[in-house]
Amino acid sequence: MKIDEKRFLQESDKTGRFIVKSKITGKKYFVEPIGNTHAADWGDLDPATKKMTGSYGERYEGCVPEKDSLITEANGFEKIELLDAGVSPLSEIDRRDREYQKQMGL
Repeated sequence: MKIDEKRFLQESDKTGRFIVKSKITGKKYFVEPIGNTHAADWGDLDPATKKMTGSYGERYEGCVPEKDSLITEANGFEKIELLDAGVSPLSEIDRRDREYQKQMGL
């Protein structure tokens, strides 16, 4: 699912963590992909050697080890949910935000 830019603003970092803020409800949604970290496998393909060059992928780990998660009750988060692999966090964010919108009477 692509983020609805009329409804949400989004920021992300090299770990894959990202924050989505609803323009409708004002709620912020924090997302962390949990898993084994590894550098993304992308860059420039050298046509002569057929090897990947450039360090672009080294900047992006793609996920956070569970032990390093910042989304915890100790850090003040509520309604923490782990989604199954393949489930879009953006779909869940959209669902929750529409529920909040109804509750707020917006």
